[in-house]
Amino acid sequence: MYRIMRELGLKCVKFMRKTRKYNTYKGKVGKVAKNRLSRRFNTPIPLQKLVTDITEFNCLGEEKLYLNPILDLYNGELIAYEIKKRPTLDLVIEPLKETIEIIKNRATYRTTIHSDQEWHYKHNQWVRTLKENKVFQSMSRKATCADNAWMENFFGILKQEMYYGEELVRYEELKRRIEEYIYWYNHERSKGKLAGLSPVEYRTQSSQSAA
Repeated sequence: MYRIMRELGLKCVKFMRKTRKYNTYKGKVGKVAKNRLSRRFNTPIPLQKLVTDITEFNCLGEEKLYLNPILDLYNGELIAYEIKKRPTLDLVIEPLKETIEIIKNRATYRTTIHSDQEWHYKHNQWVRTLKENKVFQSMSRKATCADNAWMENFFGILKQEMYYGEELVRYEELKRRIEEYIYWYNHERSKGKLAGLSPVEYRTQSSQSAA
């Protein structure tokens, strides 16, 4: 579907049924990290600046779906993500573990991961994993969406292009559609900021040029 839209030059402009922003802020639980990113979103270095967040979807039958991706600000690529029915700690820890392995194999500069102040990102396991792997932690200020604007922007694009205006479906079907969309977004969706290339195409060509 997304490939056909791209080939025909079609753009989704649906702004129907909105979902609420996911929020389980529990007050001053855990330590709030310094805002190292400070809205400096641009970087010419792969895996230097990563952002993450959680978003919620409604499913048919009163089920919920929760998505936690990790996005590289270098090229806008979703390098890891997890989808679950409940916003458990594993929702953020599993993609973090995958990201750590990618950092070990490909990063050339120390990485910073930026998030909001949800309890997941203040949990001892999240904080410890970052420290053990020498990854800087960064957090948005409370109730300041602009501090993580790139992640908010991705969620908006995702929902406008494959969710808003569609009939509700079961969890498994929505999960499949999101997985399909993320693959398309990474490998096929062209971006003007990337010279008309997709995030993966841009990363691949850049690495070949540097070699």
